[in-house]
Amino acid sequence: MKKGKLTSHSREETLTLAARFAQQLTGGEIIFLRGPIGAGKTVFVKGIAAALGLKSSPTSASFSLLKEYKNKKYRLFHIDLFRLEEGEVFNLGFEEMLEDEKAIILAEWPDPVSRMLPADRLEMNFVLKEGDEREIELSSFGRVSDARLEALCRAAKS
Repeated sequence: MKKGKLTSHSREETLTLAARFAQQLTGGEIIFLRGPIGAGKTVFVKGIAAALGLKSSPTSASFSLLKEYKNKKYRLFHIDLFRLEEGEVFNLGFEEMLEDEKAIILAEWPDPVSRMLPADRLEMNFVLKEGDEREIELSSFGRVSDARLEALCRAAKS
């Protein structure tokens, strides 16, 4: 497991960090997004989607649980499990998502699915600070996610 920490001072910086992170994605990644409502999780997802060239801009998935965005190169699954318990998530189609090599899974409030998904994942915890400042705590679990974490931390410094 590796750890890292990033700081964003604005919505625009969060979008920029997400765009830099998206440059490292190849498909097959699982990213857990944690933090309170309004901490920037969905803004981060929007930045990734825009950088990947996905035409639709993600919105909060809170009321639909799962939204899919795709183009010829990527499939991005934005999952928001805020109101669900573990037993309620079986019909969301995780097996299909995991079999797709182009799939990038971004899961907000991921606890109900954490035991169903592969161990290799990146976890991002968005912490509200003063004003628009956010701290993003990163933890990686597995070889692929370790590389993504290192690349994101390098890209954030450039």
